[in-house]
Amino acid sequence: MTAIEGTAKGLLIGGEWTSGGGELLRRFNPARPSELVVELAGATPADVRAAYDAAAEAAPGWRRTPGPARGEILFRAAALLVARVDALGEELSREEGKTLAEGRGEVARAAQILRWFAGEASQPVGDVLPSSGTSTFLWSERVPLGVVSVITPWNFPVAIPVWKIAPAIAFGNTVVWKPSELTPLCAIRVAEVLSEAGLPAGVLNLVHGLPGAIGEAVTGDERIAALTFTGSTATGRAIQQSVVGRGVKVQLELGGKNPVIVLDDADLDQAVELTLRGAMMSSGQKCTATSRALVLPGIRDAFTARLAERAAALRVGDPLLPDTNVGPVVSQPQQERVLGYLDVAADEGHELLAGGRAALPGDAGWFVPPTVYGGVDPASRLGQEEVFGPVLGVIPVDSLEQAVAVANGTQYGLSASIFTRDLGRAFAFVREVEAGMVHVNSETAGAEPQAPFGGTKASSSGSREQGKAAVSFFTETKTVYLDMPAGS
Repeated sequence: MTAIEGTAKGLLIGGEWTSGGGELLRRFNPARPSELVVELAGATPADVRAAYDAAAEAAPGWRRTPGPARGEILFRAAALLVARVDALGEELSREEGKTLAEGRGEVARAAQILRWFAGEASQPVGDVLPSSGTSTFLWSERVPLGVVSVITPWNFPVAIPVWKIAPAIAFGNTVVWKPSELTPLCAIRVAEVLSEAGLPAGVLNLVHGLPGAIGEAVTGDERIAALTFTGSTATGRAIQQSVVGRGVKVQLELGGKNPVIVLDDADLDQAVELTLRGAMMSSGQKCTATSRALVLPGIRDAFTARLAERAAALRVGDPLLPDTNVGPVVSQPQQERVLGYLDVAADEGHELLAGGRAALPGDAGWFVPPTVYGGVDPASRLGQEEVFGPVLGVIPVDSLEQAVAVANGTQYGLSASIFTRDLGRAFAFVREVEAGMVHVNSETAGAEPQAPFGGTKASSSGSREQGKAAVSFFTETKTVYLDMPAGS
């Protein structure tokens, strides 16, 4: 992995690294905003068009490449990531703000995803079917879509791109990828790994730029067969509306307002630690982050006191330091947005239990203290809106039935968890909660590559990522009737 000095050649188009013709993009360390991490020239609409040209040209050859051969490239890419866990994990922490342990963990997770889809490339993708015709051999198979547009966020700048790109190319598609302008270096590193692993020219094309400069070019190309996006609900829905009229297949993973329900019989230590982890790790910048704790009366006082104590003890600071628990948020606008919700909470009269503006560290970085509020009204803005920062609201409830109703009482439905020793009540929760992913005695965050990932309601477009579900989005079904002439 080569160091980047000066202006990076950040675009990968048709197998060639090049500089864009657009405006200069500069990315600074969110823990030390005076420290430049990378600068590169963004793409122009003409650059984006060239990327789609390359993807379209590469599509027929990649479609004909046998699945096991595609899988071998992903296996090699996984090995390269494993060899670079420390270096790339540190770069991720410097660029995005995760702690070093989280950065390394994300890179390792991306390698795991690559290995999973490397194996999937050799799996059967179709069915042999019975036919009413005595001489008919009938089957269905899954075939590639063609050119896929991939748009990814900044909060998991290695793992989320990999869990989109890996299945797209494993199942025979070519890709034009537009990452967040806040994490260009991580995107370059991911593309480098796949290129070095032997991916043919044009199968993966990388373009950078501000949405206002190249967004229309990224989503408007007439050759796009499918588009997969992770980000805010408003942006995702706008993109969906812009392409659906052209028949583009769309996959959206959007926001969340994820609850944990803590019943009276819960293991207190487990419930506190996993709720805190789900809320505060990655500075709360996860669509699966825990943002609401719905707590029954018998355990509420002890849970709330312990939670506030543990949140106040978390160390906020430079994510590269080993004793840091919570790093900065990704940017100054993100910091201002999250701190704005602390003002909202104060205006709404919620009880500040830990953190708040007064607990801001003295460092110059874009930090937000781990913050906990008690007595939160589920109908308030803090109870309804996605903060996307290290902020947790404790909502009093009197029964499991009320807790489930409150949990379901937002526009979102991504992830939800319950802490209880009662198997019957756990199953009742699993049955009634409106969420695409459900946890019992574990945090709301977390996803394994073999398991479908996605939400309900405003958290998703309905399709699922990862696992066996990925083949459904990145391929389409071809049905074949084979009848041989008599005597042949």
